[in-house]
Order: sequence, then C-alpha cells, then structure tokens
Amino acid sequence: MNVKPLFDRVVIRNVEAEETTKSGIILSGSAKEKPQVAEVLAVGPGGMVDGKEVAMQVKPGQKVICSKYAGTEVKIDGEELMIVRQSDILAVVE
Repeated sequence: MNVKPLFDRVVIRNVEAEETTKSGIILSGSAKEKPQVAEVLAVGPGGMVDGKEVAMQVKPGQKVICSKYAGTEVKIDGEELMIVRQSDILAVVE
C-alpha cells in the first residue's frame, strides 16, 4: 500500500533503539526509550496550513529527530509507521 500524506504531514518509520548501553549492559524491552530518530518515508505537499504558507523542509530518505511523543501511530501492511506534522520534526540528521 502506498501512503501519501496531506498538507504538512510526514510519514516516518522509527529507527530501532540500541539494545545495549555504551558500557555493554543489555536493555530489556521495557527499559528502552522510545526512539526519536526516524527515517522519512513520504512527505506531504505543504501549502496553506492554519492560514500560513508551509514549505516542506524534509525529503524522503532523510533521517530526522522528532519530538518524543509526537504524531499518530499507524500500522500499514504489518509495518508500524508514524504520521507527524513537519513542525514536530526537530532536526535532520546528516
């Protein structure tokens, strides 16, 4: 299935969190933090949002850092995805 977000929405897939700490301790599933780094899969066209012109700053394929509890979780073709507003994206990882 192909998902095309509307307006200033972005479809992202979270990058898996580290399973071990830098010191080598293995983390259980409940101890892991929700990942904040994600890969952009699809980007809406931008346009007028809340009376303001919005130009999209991200592109598919980029890695981004998002607000911790932003967006809406959806499951499409068995894959966990998030749909967030562009304003919930804090930075692009290069």
